[in-house]
Amino acid sequence: MKGGSQKKSTDYIFAIDVGTQSIRAMLIDPRGNQADIVKTPIEPYFSVNPGWAEQDPEYYWKTLCLTCKKLVARNRARMSAVRGATITTQRCTVINLDENGKVLRPAIVWLDQRRAQKESWPNPVLKLALQAINMQNVVDAGIADCEANWIRQNQPEIWDRTRKLLFLSGFLIHRLTGEYRDSTGNIVGYVPFDYKTQAWANPSDMKWKMWPMDRALLPDLVRPSETLGAICKKAAAATGLPAGLPMIAAAADKACEVLGSGCLTPEIACLSYGTTATVETTNDKYVEIIPFIPPYPSAVPGAYNTEVMIYRGFWMVSWFKREFGMREELIAKKKKISPEALFDRLVADIPPGSMGLILQPYWSPGLKVPGPEAKGAVIGFGDVHTRVHIYRAILEGLAYALKEGMLRTEKRNGVKVEKLRVSGGGSQSEVAMQLTADIFDLPAERPHTYETSALGAAIDAAVGLKIHPDFKTAVAQMTRIGKVYEPIAKSRDIYRELYDKVYTKLYDRMKPLYDEIRGITGYPPKLS
Repeated sequence: MKGGSQKKSTDYIFAIDVGTQSIRAMLIDPRGNQADIVKTPIEPYFSVNPGWAEQDPEYYWKTLCLTCKKLVARNRARMSAVRGATITTQRCTVINLDENGKVLRPAIVWLDQRRAQKESWPNPVLKLALQAINMQNVVDAGIADCEANWIRQNQPEIWDRTRKLLFLSGFLIHRLTGEYRDSTGNIVGYVPFDYKTQAWANPSDMKWKMWPMDRALLPDLVRPSETLGAICKKAAAATGLPAGLPMIAAAADKACEVLGSGCLTPEIACLSYGTTATVETTNDKYVEIIPFIPPYPSAVPGAYNTEVMIYRGFWMVSWFKREFGMREELIAKKKKISPEALFDRLVADIPPGSMGLILQPYWSPGLKVPGPEAKGAVIGFGDVHTRVHIYRAILEGLAYALKEGMLRTEKRNGVKVEKLRVSGGGSQSEVAMQLTADIFDLPAERPHTYETSALGAAIDAAVGLKIHPDFKTAVAQMTRIGKVYEPIAKSRDIYRELYDKVYTKLYDRMKPLYDEIRGITGYPPKLS
């Protein structure tokens, strides 16, 4: 129900979800039902230089305020039943504030590709030690990818004036409560954070050398489900939320998706078919799926999310539609349906395996898996293939890559995955859901709501506000399964052979050629 009748519920949670494509505000009840939602599209970023991705932090704040005000205005009667507020945001978007909390420069968005220069650290002896344990590349990449390092090197006047270095979550929490606090569940990025203890790193930790900064620049941390503060008077005037309303810590959007999909144990894998595609599990043990790459903090306090990421993920669908799908976009417009819905209808007629077209979805290189030389590849072309075959090959390639990640996760966790929960925009595709079940040879379950990030944040708030006594109860009460897709035996068999005999061999065969291409063209660039 959206607006209209104002039937009173026992309690509501006001959940805010700040994603890459939109900002959403929702009222969610203790059963996990969405009473109302306001969604405001946003521009993901602007780019003043190739590879840069930036956005004005005030744009996020003003859009958040507008979105919240609309929801409040539509739900005056319900607002008296709102017990608390919570927020989840995109990860790794960095904001610099001065001593008065004023924004110093545009936010560096997580999609940004600029690189800092390597500096004099580490010394030759430590460098040899890092090389001996195969960690030098991880350290070099961490130094180069750190936004704070780039600002310190290229905009020293901004860095000198910086008094708080916050992720987008911490910036918006500060605006909402007046407090410089953030959730441990939001700390995913290039800052001196100890992922094992889920606290700021010990002063002797080498992360303070990789990312030199004063501890005072960083916010205080609380765990998911703990109190961040309360809506301050200034924020109340700007958002329409009641002053004094408790603000409960949640976690980053991916972590909240996992919780909102009901994944509390490593037997259930959560696939996120979003801008970045991921396969994640929740584990109470610290497990590195790729050596030296830590698991991220879960939305469950003290737990971890193992994650294997396909960086561009379902962005590839948008890329394909933009670059090659104009004809389908025009047809969809005439039929008054979305281009994705039209492609879903068309691709349903393409047989499993896309008539031999195999796609390796490495449109952005990785650090270790795949390596920094990696590129995307499509093989198996013939005159039978159309744009629709390529579209299906993208969906299949993403599922192959995520299956590879799941198998690696099983091996490291020592736990067999028994079922899949699939969330994110791509989960709305019937074809994507069915081929996922077929490729993984597992039931693929779609949660009852598309808004799993906001629901995960609401679960954190429900536990923190004592609406539910613990996470097990909250998940049982607030999450449930919508549609289940069972593997189709004939399709499963085709995919199993293509995965085992072709896809798993593709990267090793192509890697020497990727290295040659990188050496000749300089793309992807090597660390300087």
